[in-house]
Amino acid sequence: MSGTYGITRQDGPAKVTGAATYAADYNAEGQLYAVLVGSSVTAGRVTGYDTAEAEAEPGVVHVLTGLPTVHEAFAGLPSPPLATRFLPMQNDEIHYWGQPVAMVLADSLEAAEGAATRVRVSYDRQPFVNPDTALAVTPSPDSGYGMLDAHEFRKGDAAGALAGSPVRASGTYTQPSRHGNPMEPSAILAEWHDGRLTVHDSVQHVYAVRDTLAAVFGLASDKVRVINPHTGGGFGTKAFIWPHEILASQAAKAVDRPVKLVLTRQDMYSIVGYQPLMEHRVELGANESGELQAIVHEVDNVTALTDDYVEFGSAPSKALYDVPNISTSQRVRRGNVNLSSFMRSPIDGPGTWALGSAMDELAHTLSVDPLTLRLTNYAEVSPADGTPWSSKKLREAYEEGARRFGWWDRPKGGTRDGHWLIGCGMADCTQGQFRFTSNARVRLRADGSVKVEAGYTDIGAGSTTIFPQIAAQTLGLDIRSVQGVSGDSELPYAGPTYGSGTTIAMGTAVHLAAGDVLRRLADVMSWPAEEVRADDGALTWRDHRRPYADILRAARLDEVIGDGAMVLPNGASADAGAPGMSTRTFGAMFIEVGVDPDLGLLRLRRATGVYSVGAVVNERTARSQMIGGLVWGWGMAAMEASHFEPNLGRWLSQDLAGVPLPVNADIPPHIDMSFVDEFDPHVGPLGAKGVGELSATGIAAAVANAVFDATGRRVRDLPITPEKLLDPRM
Repeated sequence: MSGTYGITRQDGPAKVTGAATYAADYNAEGQLYAVLVGSSVTAGRVTGYDTAEAEAEPGVVHVLTGLPTVHEAFAGLPSPPLATRFLPMQNDEIHYWGQPVAMVLADSLEAAEGAATRVRVSYDRQPFVNPDTALAVTPSPDSGYGMLDAHEFRKGDAAGALAGSPVRASGTYTQPSRHGNPMEPSAILAEWHDGRLTVHDSVQHVYAVRDTLAAVFGLASDKVRVINPHTGGGFGTKAFIWPHEILASQAAKAVDRPVKLVLTRQDMYSIVGYQPLMEHRVELGANESGELQAIVHEVDNVTALTDDYVEFGSAPSKALYDVPNISTSQRVRRGNVNLSSFMRSPIDGPGTWALGSAMDELAHTLSVDPLTLRLTNYAEVSPADGTPWSSKKLREAYEEGARRFGWWDRPKGGTRDGHWLIGCGMADCTQGQFRFTSNARVRLRADGSVKVEAGYTDIGAGSTTIFPQIAAQTLGLDIRSVQGVSGDSELPYAGPTYGSGTTIAMGTAVHLAAGDVLRRLADVMSWPAEEVRADDGALTWRDHRRPYADILRAARLDEVIGDGAMVLPNGASADAGAPGMSTRTFGAMFIEVGVDPDLGLLRLRRATGVYSVGAVVNERTARSQMIGGLVWGWGMAAMEASHFEPNLGRWLSQDLAGVPLPVNADIPPHIDMSFVDEFDPHVGPLGAKGVGELSATGIAAAVANAVFDATGRRVRDLPITPEKLLDPRM
């Protein structure tokens, strides 16, 4: 399917006018407002409660200090998508600051907030472990996150090849913990009726919530309904099921009234996930011609005491370059902190920061251009196991990006613009791909309107536009006649909105469902289905043409319904691409920065990104994703950090006031994003792959490499803040 640039977001008017409804916008008759009371100690146990003052507050109905034990089916849930097996308010153990220890339920939010400050909790305080400085250990074999990839990977003899390499580069590259901070905080409204649970929940996969809550209460999945038409940003924060969703549902059952819980910004720092602090140790070995002989990439990341979240930042070292010897390892640092999690561009985002920086260092050691070094080591097949790529046009992306940016003509070693030092840098972008089992239903009505029904969620990336667009193009209709209905677990099953898998999976299901409509219309006309085609609201075969409305009218049908499914091999619910193939997206990022040497200020001047992503379904929304990813990556490179305060044992800043974020003044108008012409025949009939996660990979490395070009300072510790550009020791 060819891409279309001009189709704008179909949900745009509803969102900008405030008509779109989010989880916190829903209310139920007789609902209670919930406010959580968080632990004021980092480690220990609860020894007692005094709730009398809180319960005396007007409007307060209940103060819950414990909740019922979950059903035994909970133990069998996979994690992920269950974020953590540790549930607060089930016992007296405290594992992190802010852990929920009580819940106030009141007739108004104001009453609940006021009473929450009057709940007195006593503790047996115990020493805590600072995760940032904890010992790095091998992840637990029981960790579901740890099973997403190999903790150790060996190809050839990396240590021996490294020792024998005449040219080497090595470095330790760090990045702090970061919180995603979606505009809409997590929220849930839970209500029970006749043994059936209905929740309005701000999530990225309604079916995972449904199945988790069903297990919590020992219910059949059809006894739980999850509704979520709009999600105001997710970034991975809402990808999995966190304790607050379970606590609110338990509370609603315990008090036999609907319960509404909207997390505060502070709650978002203590209850849901974040990208963990990571340390990468990278060593590269090459011959005098720049051909890589070995890559060693060791990674460790912060996690909780309760669960091992593993951020596989070593993945790009197995995917980007043709190298005969590779060694990677993953470790975790367990401490008294809430669990870390996926955040936009997980795995490859952190990994390309370290590997892209190390490759730039090797290029300078060899005195070759960083792009030349990458072309020298271009991987025609997967470096990890030699499997062919399902499609790859990174070489074309390199060429086009260099041309558009003027890479080969740039001044080497930086220049000046007044008092500003100007430098240019580049890096690779890549992201692994996921496919998820998904289903869709398309209804063509006699009046010419179409409904696309599936339970996917739209977190702002454009799904509400893309899937109606696919149906419209398949049926030969104007998109204005197509309506998308989504975000409800009672609709046909849709895969999750993360892992850049939504377009591949849901797009395929919608395309096939619309094709099924055409087949059914052909059957009505007794035309051979394989020979008909859609043409401007009509079905055509040879010289025959019949408008859809005429076909339905003649057959006395109110509508024709088509079903489609993305079915994966061997009945899998998810995979990483077609069997026997390696499936990834790729790109090249070129960046120009300015550095004020007197103040240490870092400014983005221009950026060019060119990407190999298969077919582009909607260029407008895809470019928007890439521009947003650049902004995200600039924040990672130059501004953002969440600091764990080692004396207090908690996140130091727990609101947006203490989080520097990129704004319009930080991002110049000179952002050039484009895509090479590509079709991946192996991922699905659309030939498309995901772009959302890819968009923020490679940015941080390109920025750091540009800073080195401008100043000669190699910064290996993100973010690149002024003191790192002024410190004379660097």
